[in-house]
Amino acid sequence: MTTDRRAEIEAELRARTGIDEAMIETLVRRFYDRVRKDELLAPIFESRIREWEPHLRQMFDFWSSVALMTGRYHGMPMPKHMRLPVDAAHFDRWLALFEQTALETCPPAAADHFISRARNIAESLELGVASRNGVMLRRGERYYREAAE
Repeated sequence: MTTDRRAEIEAELRARTGIDEAMIETLVRRFYDRVRKDELLAPIFESRIREWEPHLRQMFDFWSSVALMTGRYHGMPMPKHMRLPVDAAHFDRWLALFEQTALETCPPAAADHFISRARNIAESLELGVASRNGVMLRRGERYYREAAE
């Protein structure tokens, strides 16, 4: 994608949703505040993230790329997530916290945009985790670790 085309897409998304970098930072910080207090998710994150501020900065870049197509994020999230001891329950909780935070933090058009992308991300990561664990999901199926073990 050309730089000009990326800038056009980003401008259109900003105009349509009202999303800007400050909103992304606020959303990400509030979301991870909740994750770090969550009974199900906190142990997964705390066992792997030693320094939270670098992780948060990476998540600002990730969500800027996902929500605004800025191209700021250059990581590969799938390999990192495929190794985690998680299943559908974890993805459902992650999504519930994210959706709650987006709805409370963002205007409706922005919240809808973030939530749509988060749902796609959760589905993709769950498929990757299942595959890594030898489970091929059919459309609409979910991955539960107990069933796979």
